Amino acid sequence: MKRLLSLILLIVVCLCFSLASTSPALADGKGIFSANCAACHSGGGNVVNAAKTLKKEALEKYEMFSQEKIVYQVTNGKAAMPAFKGRLSADQIEEVAAYVLSQAEAGW
Repeated sequence: MKRLLSLILLIVVCLCFSLASTSPALADGKGIFSANCAACHSGGGNVVNAAKTLKKEALEKYEMFSQEKIVYQVTNGKAAMPAFKGRLSADQIEEVAAYVLSQAEAGW
C-alpha cells in the first residue's frame, strides 16, 4: 500500500511540474495571439489568404510547422503579414509561436 501511495504521489508531482512549466507560456501566448493575431487568424484561419491557414496541414504544406519558422515569420512579416519585431518582444514572439504550434496540433 505504501508503494502504491508513493507511486501515485510521484505521478502527481511530475504532472504538476510538467503543467507548471508549459501552461503559463501557452496562456501568455494565447493572450498575445488574441491581442495581435486573431483579427486575421481567428480559429487558425487566414482572412487574407484562405489557403495559408495556421492549421497543421497548411503549416506542414508550406514548411512552416516549426517554432523557428513561425518565430521568423512573426518577427519579420511576409507579404500582407506585418512584422511584429518592434511591437512584441522576442519572448512574446516565442510564446505566440508555441501557442500556434500547440493549437495546430490540437486542431484549433
